[in-house]
Amino acid sequence: MTDQQKTPCAADFMNRHVQVVTQDMSLTEVIRFLLKHKISNAPVVELQDQKQILVGFVSERDCLSALSNEVFFGNPSPAQTVRTIMSSHPICITPETELFSIVSIFVSHHLRHLPVVQNGVLKGIVSRREILEAMETYYNHSLHTQEHERLLRDASQPMNLRFLIDRS
Repeated sequence: MTDQQKTPCAADFMNRHVQVVTQDMSLTEVIRFLLKHKISNAPVVELQDQKQILVGFVSERDCLSALSNEVFFGNPSPAQTVRTIMSSHPICITPETELFSIVSIFVSHHLRHLPVVQNGVLKGIVSRREILEAMETYYNHSLHTQEHERLLRDASQPMNLRFLIDRS
């Protein structure tokens, strides 16, 4: 019998190099930032003791909503900033969160990215694509392991039968 495959967790495949924004960025600045970096969303952080503390999450959808409202209804007072448009309490995971739990969150909440946080400090981000790749790798390894075990099982049965032959 072979060892059970360890279920991967967020730390195994998260992106540790995350583009972040701050709460005081204007609507225009955050839109330009997302477009420049070709990303659809970004964690909003506050620096405390040289650590990036997650305070929110801002997405293209947030920017589209704020921008279209501003264009249609006129400039709000005070002006829109990341602080006024971000999601203040995003769903987060820890580096230890297992793959199947992460899949469940993505599927249940229709998210594209999840911040990875430990004690409030941003450690990384996980995307649906990274989850899909991790699931595909896990699946292929599981199939290979199951096939290997099946072959071992099938090969062992004929070998054991030789001891049952009566040679008298």
